[in-house]
Amino acid sequence: MPTDTTVFELRVYHIAAGKSADLLARFRDHTMRLFERHGMKNVAYWTPVDEPAKSSTLIYILQHASREAAAANWKAFQDDAEWQGVRDKSQMNGKLVDSIDSTFMKMTDFSPQLH
Repeated sequence: MPTDTTVFELRVYHIAAGKSADLLARFRDHTMRLFERHGMKNVAYWTPVDEPAKSSTLIYILQHASREAAAANWKAFQDDAEWQGVRDKSQMNGKLVDSIDSTFMKMTDFSPQLH
């Protein structure tokens, strides 16, 4: 349940050409579990319905206990040896992501609550 310090992180991945299936598999098979290990709650994941974004964009939201926790969570995730191995193996035939946009958000007082 969100608290006064809770932040949500909106992340938009701009996927390298032809790498969408590989990136989605990495999230499905590894990344989501590793996020949870490091204190990041997986809220939801989306892919656009229409091209050209359909095959080149992944959008998701993570929940962190606070902005400070988010920084610590990301550091722990990046330093995780299992993540480093998964990342390196998945990128053996080229990078999967061209760029990432990240926006931290606070829930408004009139927003429906997430469960």
